[in-house]
Amino acid sequence: MSNTLEDPSLERHFRGHRDVVTSVDFNPNMTQLASCSLDNNLMVWNFKAKMRAYRFVGHKEAVNCVKFSPSGHLVASASRDKTVRLWIPSVKGESTVFRAHTATVRSVDFSSDGQALCTASDDKSIKIWTVHRQKFMFSLLQHSNWVRTAKFSPDGRLVVSGSDDKTVLLWDLQSRQCLHTFHETGGFVNCVDFHPSGTCIATACTDGGVKVWDVRMNKILQNHTAHSGAVNKLSFHASGNFLLTGSDDGTLKVFDLLEGRVFYTLHGHQGPVTAATFSKDGTCFASGGHDEQVLVWKTNFDAETSSAAATQTKRKRDRSVEGPTIEDIPPRQERVATFSSTGDTIDARQHLRAIDENTQSNLTESQALGSTKEPNGGDDWCMGSGDFTSKQPEAPGVPPQLSSFMQHVAGQLDILTQTVSLLEHRLTMTENKLSECLESKKAAQGI
Repeated sequence: MSNTLEDPSLERHFRGHRDVVTSVDFNPNMTQLASCSLDNNLMVWNFKAKMRAYRFVGHKEAVNCVKFSPSGHLVASASRDKTVRLWIPSVKGESTVFRAHTATVRSVDFSSDGQALCTASDDKSIKIWTVHRQKFMFSLLQHSNWVRTAKFSPDGRLVVSGSDDKTVLLWDLQSRQCLHTFHETGGFVNCVDFHPSGTCIATACTDGGVKVWDVRMNKILQNHTAHSGAVNKLSFHASGNFLLTGSDDGTLKVFDLLEGRVFYTLHGHQGPVTAATFSKDGTCFASGGHDEQVLVWKTNFDAETSSAAATQTKRKRDRSVEGPTIEDIPPRQERVATFSSTGDTIDARQHLRAIDENTQSNLTESQALGSTKEPNGGDDWCMGSGDFTSKQPEAPGVPPQLSSFMQHVAGQLDILTQTVSLLEHRLTMTENKLSECLESKKAAQGI
């Protein structure tokens, strides 16, 4: 097996948002990518050939965060309209909505078992909810300013939150107490994320700083100042060896945490990068920015460890196994670089300029209650090695009639799956309504 590692490559390019892209997240089954924007809308982009993207309309104001559930069957979105919505990522785009806070909701996150939601808000609180009935469980109150971000630990026992009060708080969910306070001396905390082992956290700040902290020893492990603008988002690779960041300086950076340095600097967006995340399997990462574009990149740079990364992550999440710190991970073999004279910098913008500015992705607009509008037209553009295609080649030797029939069957199966999910959702709503009616009747009868 070769030890030569390739550079990240820009694979897909989506246009459809009409304002700044604020958040992106991959479906764990790698069939979809969700994004949200200041345009009040949520987009779900399908990776399958010839499947159109969905535009979900329901929030009344800007959408700040989007997250897929661990099963991939739900999408949660947090908005400036003070609500959180749970969507079924299908063509109907149906959702349930609940007023989560008394001010802007900045972030939302699912627990690893998919049973709980964590929300952070400008009302200075973090709240924990059940997913099944969107029932409020409890609040975490200690921040003195807006809470911009909150994330569950991989084992679901802890929550980390970052705030404009320049603190990062580590919470124990069982005791509902703050275990430790990490202080940021520079800027406000825009984003936090847990290392896959659960032993470390990373923070992104408005002063351009990126820090990695050990949550067991409560000490700083690494402090990076590579960005020249505010760092808006960050995400750990599934292996735990790399950290992705997006900044107002217009760049994405990949940090090699084993060597403690910048591994790659990526240029693809025109203006600030406001969304960035790795896929769950570590094979891809996505970004969004002020230019209203969503880009999907293939990782490439650590392909040989990708298969082992998922196994390592599952083992580290086992509560009986104490995961290592970043410093405990043995260094990889020296990579064979294939860089140009610009060093570790990759500029994809020249490829993006080749796309007709008038080309739009196929969109299906869906209202919150499921009414569907006609698509805007155009093609979803797929980018790879500088080539732009709107159709995938058919498998050789397969008759067109058979291929068309199989696609029809697959489409019918998708519709059946969506119908079952919708029926389950409506059954739950009916059960809730019956329960409320029974409780009201008992109360009226004085029982």
